[in-house]
Amino acid sequence: MVRVLNRVKQQRGVPKFLFCDNGSEFTSQAMDLWAYQNGMKIDFSRPGKPTDNAYVESFNGTFRAECLNAHWFGTLAEAKPLIEEWRQEYNESRPHRSLGERTPSEFASECAASRVLTAT
Repeated sequence: MVRVLNRVKQQRGVPKFLFCDNGSEFTSQAMDLWAYQNGMKIDFSRPGKPTDNAYVESFNGTFRAECLNAHWFGTLAEAKPLIEEWRQEYNESRPHRSLGERTPSEFASECAASRVLTAT
């Protein structure tokens, strides 16, 4: 997770907070230290309450149904290009109703542009 957050930090800046479940990838000392050093707050969902994180649960279901269940992966090397292809289509080609019929990439670009305008 720290590697992923470092990439996000380089591309879009540090998120103000991260809402996540209590999985080991989010509760590690390395993750806690990274969040503290970068001024990011972590908000954990309550155990056994997936509705606390409904957006992620919805995404996980979509990813599972459209990508993971649609392919048979024999190795990680086989999985990576198929998952990346799905990720690109999901983020760059598919409009999302919750984002005003924009793609996640369009929405992120607009958010980044408004941050730049706000900062100047």
